[in-house]
Amino acid sequence: MRISIKEAEGQLTELVRLANQGEEIVLTQDGLPTARLEPATTFIDDPIKREEFIQSLRNNTARPPLSREEKSRLIDRLQEEVRRKNLPPGPDAAHSQDFLYDEDGLPK
Repeated sequence: MRISIKEAEGQLTELVRLANQGEEIVLTQDGLPTARLEPATTFIDDPIKREEFIQSLRNNTARPPLSREEKSRLIDRLQEEVRRKNLPPGPDAAHSQDFLYDEDGLPK
């Protein structure tokens, strides 16, 4: 489902429910896709860790800070998950504001 951000503002609860049921929700701005809603649990593959994460949110329990090794393993795991998703590259910083300028480099 594609829906503009303006239309989605009043329907967020319903859109989140649909996303949790597996519906692909793509938010658009000026007709272009800008964001996608998907269940947060898709980012946690290990069912035990997922359950621990959900319980910690429910209990709002504070956990001790991660060690350097835990942070490194977490970053490596997240980078690998992103690589497996094979997402298209996003805009690079050098050209992210090009739409503001004309072909001569002057502000539009």
